[in-house]
Amino acid sequence: MSASAHPTAATDGLTIGRGALRQLHHSLLRDAADRAVAILQEAGFAAGEGVYQSFCAWLPLETGVPRPEELDAGQMSGVLSAFFQAHGWGTVTVALLGSAALSVDSEDWVEAEPGSAETPMCFFSAGMLSDFLGRLSGEPVAVMEVECRSKHDARCRFLSASPDTLNAVYEEMTKGTGYGEALGAGA
Repeated sequence: MSASAHPTAATDGLTIGRGALRQLHHSLLRDAADRAVAILQEAGFAAGEGVYQSFCAWLPLETGVPRPEELDAGQMSGVLSAFFQAHGWGTVTVALLGSAALSVDSEDWVEAEPGSAETPMCFFSAGMLSDFLGRLSGEPVAVMEVECRSKHDARCRFLSASPDTLNAVYEEMTKGTGYGEALGAGA
């Protein structure tokens, strides 16, 4: 079956596998460590549009909902989990965290390499989710990973909020405040 005949193929669909994403990480950290984070985030952000297009093609076929803006908020976590799992990213749970942020949690997120780092490492995913969730919400959003399986956490947790909110959370975290406390929520 050709890509154009496949009902869920994105119009500019191109996928990379787990091995390619990991090799990109390793090569950048080895050869351009001072720029690796920014490069991975920028590449992820650029990938967000294609992921969103794929979601828009997948959504009516799998859920019967014609467009993302017609999704009921109560369906969002389950629909996003089914989409990301079907496309090889992992399962997710999406929930409100405090009054100003969403958490996107995954215990099997594809970019994480369990136990390989001391800090969150899913930089490509943070960029991709920023673009994807911004398109989904119709507003610019920032995404920051605050827990990561790469650093021995049980899950990867991404926070999504307005850029101003996440900048404030980041500032509080640099002072030793937990992200949940900074958002006025339990973590």
